[in-house]
Amino acid sequence: MNISNTRQEHKGVRFMVKENCELMIFLMTKMSGISRTKVKNMLSNGLVWVDDEVVSQYNFMLQPGMQVRIGKKEEKRKFTSKWMRIVFEDKYIVVVEKREGIVTNSPTDEVSIQRVLNNYFEFTRQRCRAHTVHRLDKHTSGLLIFAKDKKISFMFEKNWKDIISDRRYVAVVEGFMEKEYGTVESYLKDNRMFVSYSSDTDDGGKHAITHYKTLKRKPDFSLVELRLETGRKNQIRVHMHDLKHPIVGDEKYGSTSDPIKRVALHAYKLSFTHPMTNEELSFETPIPTNFMQLL
Repeated sequence: MNISNTRQEHKGVRFMVKENCELMIFLMTKMSGISRTKVKNMLSNGLVWVDDEVVSQYNFMLQPGMQVRIGKKEEKRKFTSKWMRIVFEDKYIVVVEKREGIVTNSPTDEVSIQRVLNNYFEFTRQRCRAHTVHRLDKHTSGLLIFAKDKKISFMFEKNWKDIISDRRYVAVVEGFMEKEYGTVESYLKDNRMFVSYSSDTDDGGKHAITHYKTLKRKPDFSLVELRLETGRKNQIRVHMHDLKHPIVGDEKYGSTSDPIKRVALHAYKLSFTHPMTNEELSFETPIPTNFMQLL
C-alpha cells in the first residue's frame, strides 16, 4: 500500500479501540498491507493522534475507548496535549502546567505527565527522557518541573531546600474561613489504607508545615492561598481537613460537596534557582475559572 494513499484515505478518520493493543499492531491491522517502516515514518512525522494527542511511540499501549486517527500534514509540526502545556523549556529542564485527572508518573501503563513528555521529546527529536523532580496528586492541577537527565534530577533532590524558594497553591475550601492567615504544623503518616493522617506529636510521621492566607470568602466557600514550607504527601489536603475546612471535591479528606467535579487545588506559583545556570526563575498561572465561579 502506498503511504501517501494511506494518509489520504484515513486523513481525519477516527478508529475506535475495542481492546488492549500496541499502537503499531493496531495501525497495521487497520491499514492492511502497510509496512512497519511506513508506520514508523508516520509516527515520527507526527501524523498519528490518540485521543487528539500526537503519539510517536510505536509500542504505545492503547486501551478500550481510545480513538486513533491519521492527522493532517499541516498538524505534524505542532505537538499538543489535553493534559499539559509547556511553560518553560531549555536543554536541562522543562516546566509544565498539569491538568487535573492525570498522575505525574506511573510504573504501569497508566497515562502520566512523564509519559506525555517523553512522547513530546520523541516528537521533537530530543535525545532525553523526562525525570521526575517533584509530584502533584492526580486530582491537583498546576506547575511541575521535570529534568532532562538523571544528573539534574539528582541536583534538585540533593539541594531541594536551597533551589526551591517559593511554592504556592490556591484552593477553594468548604465554609467561611475564620482567620485571615495562619500556620498548620503536624506530623503526617499513612495508615494501613494508605490514607494520610495528622498528629500533633512525633509518632514516626514526617514533619509538615503549611502557611495559609484567606483571599476571599463567602458563607459556603473560601479561596485560600497556601505556601508550603515542607512538601509531604497529601500535606495540604490533610491540613485543610485539620482546620475543618476540607478542600472542595476532596471526599477522601472530608469534603461533602463537589460542585465543579474536581478537587479544587491548583499549584499556581513556583520559584526556584536553575541548578545549571543559577538563574532565578519564577512562574505563575491563573487561578482556574471554575474556582472563582464558586465565589
